[in-house]
Amino acid sequence: MSQGAIPDTVILLEHPPVITLGRRTDESAELHLPESTEVEIVETDRGGKSTYHGPGQLVCYPVIDLKRHGRDVKQYVRNLEEALIRTLVPFALEGERIDELTGVWLTPPPRKIASIGVHVSRWVTTHGYALNVNLDPAPFTEWITACGLEDAAFTTISREAGRDVTVDEVRPHAIAALAEVFDLEFDDLPADGGAGLWPQPTHAGLSA
Repeated sequence: MSQGAIPDTVILLEHPPVITLGRRTDESAELHLPESTEVEIVETDRGGKSTYHGPGQLVCYPVIDLKRHGRDVKQYVRNLEEALIRTLVPFALEGERIDELTGVWLTPPPRKIASIGVHVSRWVTTHGYALNVNLDPAPFTEWITACGLEDAAFTTISREAGRDVTVDEVRPHAIAALAEVFDLEFDDLPADGGAGLWPQPTHAGLSA
């Protein structure tokens, strides 16, 4: 990838319950798990602070060569936000940015529906976003101070839409939004881990 030989690739998945710690996490201030809580805690090299992942949340890991997409990390994060905002449109939800805060929110009042944390090395991105689809948001506040935000409210597509929405229902909209924002054409990767390689910047592998 760093030499441009591998196409941009996007991995979409759900995690078992896990708390991930970004490089700016203050564990003493952000982690307050009840003693009986059974959840894995993983340190990562992404930016940001702590967050929670679990079933019912669509996690997107773009592995994108920014040399083909403007060499601008801040713009890359804005583009991820834009892809999330477009993903919410089919569910009649208007995602918004909030100044000085990364991620996507619904207002009023402010409710965070998607988190973003990225890492970039040699212009190649890792990590990505987590979109709350249909999960209990309680761990974001009861287990951790998610994203280091005191008194922040977290929500899900299902809660806001007033019906059960599945990750499978959201995934095609997420793929379409990423394709539009990053000008990509996706080809499914084989389930056995093999991949076709396309050097053209408008093509990308996709694994779900």
